[in-house]
Amino acid sequence: MILIVLKAQIRPDKREEWLSGISQYKKDVNSEPGNISFDYHENYEKQNEFVIVEVFKDSAAGDAHVKTDHAQKFFDFMGSVVPEKPLINFQSEDGKDVWVEMGEVTPR
Repeated sequence: MILIVLKAQIRPDKREEWLSGISQYKKDVNSEPGNISFDYHENYEKQNEFVIVEVFKDSAAGDAHVKTDHAQKFFDFMGSVVPEKPLINFQSEDGKDVWVEMGEVTPR
């Protein structure tokens, strides 16, 4: 399983364009056979800072993802709406489930 977390600041004048683009990209990525999940969230304390969380079933699915037309177009689009390079956290645990139960919380 591959877990990718991106953090990106979006230019305020490009916010609406970003929201439209990321919404379509979410649909495109979620339709990929190797995609487990794709979500994005805005930081409520820092307007226009977004976090994207992507999970793919394995390295092959991740490799296939970055080669899709929609990913290549989105990477180019993203360059037009950010004032600086996004940050990325990439974790690859092929053959392992990267999601484990959180020990600090017990449902009641």
